[in-house]
Amino acid sequence: MIGSLLLAALAAWAVGAGVDLAAGPRPTWGRGGTYLSGMIGSGLTAAAGVLCVLDPQGYFSLGSTLGIGETLLRFDPMAGLFLTLTGGLGAVVSACMLSWSRPEGRLHGRGTGAGYMLLLGSLVLVLVAGDAFTFLFGWESLTVAFYVLTGARRADRAQARASWATLGLGKVSGAALLLGLLLLAGTSHSLSFASFAHVPPSGVHDAAFALLVVGFWAKVGVIPFQVWVPLGYPAAEGPARAAMAGIAANAGFYGLWRFLGLLGRPPIWIVVLVLVLGGITALVGIAFAAVQSTMSRTVAYSSVENAGLITVGYGVALAGSLTGSSKLLAVGLLAASLQVLAHAVAKSALFASSAMFSSDAGTDDLEQLRGVGRRHSVSGAAFSLGALTLAGLPPTIGFVSEWFLLEALLQEFRLHSLALRLAMALAGALVALTAGVAALAFVRLVGLCILGRAELPEGPAGSTSERAAKVLDGGVTGRGGLVLLGTSCVGLAAVAPWVVRYIALGLSSAVPQAATASALRSPWVLQPVFASFSILSPSWLFVVMPIGFVAVGLLAVAMSRGGLLRVRRVPAWRSATGGVAGPDRYSLFGFANSIRHVLGNVLGHEHSVTPIEVEIRHDGSARGTGEPHVEVSSSVVEPFEEYLYRPIGALFLRVAGAARRLQSGRLDAYIAYMLVALVAVLITVAVIR
Repeated sequence: MIGSLLLAALAAWAVGAGVDLAAGPRPTWGRGGTYLSGMIGSGLTAAAGVLCVLDPQGYFSLGSTLGIGETLLRFDPMAGLFLTLTGGLGAVVSACMLSWSRPEGRLHGRGTGAGYMLLLGSLVLVLVAGDAFTFLFGWESLTVAFYVLTGARRADRAQARASWATLGLGKVSGAALLLGLLLLAGTSHSLSFASFAHVPPSGVHDAAFALLVVGFWAKVGVIPFQVWVPLGYPAAEGPARAAMAGIAANAGFYGLWRFLGLLGRPPIWIVVLVLVLGGITALVGIAFAAVQSTMSRTVAYSSVENAGLITVGYGVALAGSLTGSSKLLAVGLLAASLQVLAHAVAKSALFASSAMFSSDAGTDDLEQLRGVGRRHSVSGAAFSLGALTLAGLPPTIGFVSEWFLLEALLQEFRLHSLALRLAMALAGALVALTAGVAALAFVRLVGLCILGRAELPEGPAGSTSERAAKVLDGGVTGRGGLVLLGTSCVGLAAVAPWVVRYIALGLSSAVPQAATASALRSPWVLQPVFASFSILSPSWLFVVMPIGFVAVGLLAVAMSRGGLLRVRRVPAWRSATGGVAGPDRYSLFGFANSIRHVLGNVLGHEHSVTPIEVEIRHDGSARGTGEPHVEVSSSVVEPFEEYLYRPIGALFLRVAGAARRLQSGRLDAYIAYMLVALVAVLITVAVIR
C-alpha cells in the first residue's frame, strides 16, 4: 500500500514536470496542471508517511532496478515522519505556487515547475532509500533540482553566480557523502544501510561519521558551508524558495538522524564540534539576517540560524549516544525534531507570503515594502505568524521547540566529561544570545514592513506605486495555503502533546519510543524527558494567554475610568512622534544599526560618512540639488566568503592559468614532462621496495 501511494505520487510529479516542459509558462492550463499535479502527489506522499509511522513495513526490494546491486526501499517510522512533513508542506506550497504563477509574466521560461517536481520526487527517494546507491542517486537528483530552481531565470550575473554556488556546494555535499558511504560499504561488504549498523568502532567508523556529518551540513547551511544559502534561496522564483528552505533542506536533517541510529556512538571530538559550530552558526545566521536590506536575503539568513539551532539539538543527541544515556539522546533528538517542524512550517510561511506581496509590489527592498501588510491582509498575517514562530515567542510552535532545546542543553550537569559539559554550556549561551537577536530581527520585519505605515512614492504609470496598488494577495488557492501555514504555526503548539507522541513514534528507529514518550508528564503537560525537571503546557498556555490579555486590558480600562482609550495615537514606528515622514522617519536601516555596531566583529561592519556640501552663490541660488546633509553608507562582510572561498577561488584560477600555459606548450616540452614524471615514478617504486 505504501509503495503504491509513493509510486502514484512519483507518477503525478512526472506528469507535472512533463506539462511544464511541454507547455511552458504561457498557457494558464500549463501552469495550473503542473502545480495541481504537485498538490496531488504531495497528498499521496503525506498519506504514505502516516502509514509508515503507524504501520511500518521495513525493507522492500526492487531487485537491480538502478543497475548496481540490490535496490532497497525502507518504509519505517523515521522515513514516515519526514514523508508526512514533506507531503503536508508540499501540498500547501504547491497551492501557493498555483496561485502565484497565475498572473502573466511571473514565471520566466520553462524549468521552474519541472525543477519543483524533481525536488519533491528526489526528496522522497532520499527518505525511503535503504541502500547507499539509491540514497546517493536521490541526493544528486536533489542537487540538480536545486540548480534548476536557482538557475531558471538567470537574468543577470548575480543569479548565475547563485546557481553555480548552489551547485558547487551541492557537489561538495555529494562528494563527502560518497566517500563516507564507500568507507562503510568497504568495511561491511554491502551497500545496504542495515549492514552499516555492524561496522565496529574504529578509525574508519569515525572518519565515515565525520564525512557524513560534513555532507549533510553542506546541504542545510552550517558554517562554513552557509555561503550558498543567502545566494541560492533568493535566486529561486516565488514560493519555490519555500520548497527549497522549508521542505528540501529537511533531507539533510533526515540524514543526520538516520545515520545516528545506524552508526551509534560518535567520537567525542565530533560531538564537541557539532555543539560549538551549531551555536556559532545560529548566532552568525541571525546576526546577518538582522542587518539585511532585502526580504529574501533576510529570510534566507534566518535559515542559517535555524540550521544552527537544529544542529545544537543534534549535538545533545550525539552526547547522549556517546555516554549511553537513552534519555539524553531522546531529549536531543526530540528538541531538534521539534525545531525542524517549527522551521519547516514557519519558513514555508515566510517565503510563500513574501513571494506574494513582493511580486505584487514589484520589489524585494524592505524600505519599499513598508506597510505591505495593510494591503495584503492574508499574506501579511501568515508572514507575521511565521516570524513570531522563528522568533520563538509564545504561543507558537517555535516557542515550544526552543524551550525544549534550552531545556535539553541544561542537562549538561548529567555528563561526566568536562569537554562535553563545556561544549553544551557554550552552545547554550550562544543559543540564548541567538534568541534575543532573533526577537529584534523579526520585530523589525513585522513592525516596520507588515504593520508600518505605507507611503507609496509617486511615479509614472507602471511604476512601483502603480504595481503596489494591484493587490492580488495570493489568489484563492494561495490564500488557502497561507491560512494553513499561518494557523499551523500556532495550532501545532496547541496540540503539542499529540505532536510529541507522533514524533516519538517516528524516532523509534533511532531511540526507544518509551524514552521519547517520557517527555509527556501528563496528557497535556510536557517535560524535557527527565522527571523532576521544569514542565510546560503549551495547550493551556494557548488558552490562558488570550484570557489573561483580555482580563488585563479590561482591568486597565476600568482602573483608568476609560482614560486608557483616550490616549494620543500616532503612526506606528515613528519614535512616538506624529507628523514625522519622509527621510526623517525611523527606518529599517536605523532599527538594525545597533546590531551593526554591537556585533561589528562578527559582521565585518564597515561604514563611511560623507558630508555633502552645497555652495551658496551670491544671488542666493545653490549649486546642485537638495540641502546640505551627510550621507552614511554601511556594509557587512561575509567572513567565510571573503577570507575562505575567495582565496580558494583565486588559487584555483591561478592553477588553471598555469595548466592552460602548459597545454599550449611545445612537443619537446611535453616529452620532457613525461620523462620527468617517469623518472619520479621509478624513484618512488625503488624507495618503496
